[in-house]
Amino acid sequence: MAFSDGTEPAVIDRLRADGDLLVSLVAVEEAQIVGHIAFSPATLSVPGRWVTLGPISVTPERQRRGIGKALIAAGFARLRALGVAGCVLTGNPAVYASSGFRNDLGLTASDTPNRNVMGLSFAGPPPTGPIVFARAFG
Repeated sequence: MAFSDGTEPAVIDRLRADGDLLVSLVAVEEAQIVGHIAFSPATLSVPGRWVTLGPISVTPERQRRGIGKALIAAGFARLRALGVAGCVLTGNPAVYASSGFRNDLGLTASDTPNRNVMGLSFAGPPPTGPIVFARAFG
């Protein structure tokens, strides 16, 4: 994982234990798990049910082959089917802009530079304001 800090498995375990692992998908190639994506609830000041994307990971030898994008697209399809309003995250804008995320919406997250706080709406108004993430991220 290019941007891993090593805490991702523990975050996923806490999301699961807290009942906050809303969507969890894996990518499999040749009977091996090569990627994973998780979505959990997020609280925003705008109406609707919002989620956070993350953690997302792809094994280093399989990166830059579209697996992450495929996981995001599959996750978005599942979230839309669940009636989710949209998705927010913190991360590198260069990585997530191609999936529709924007960092110019006025979103904020504690201890994160605003340029790295992004969101997108599946339907309705765009996300804005402060984000409260699931406890697992605390």
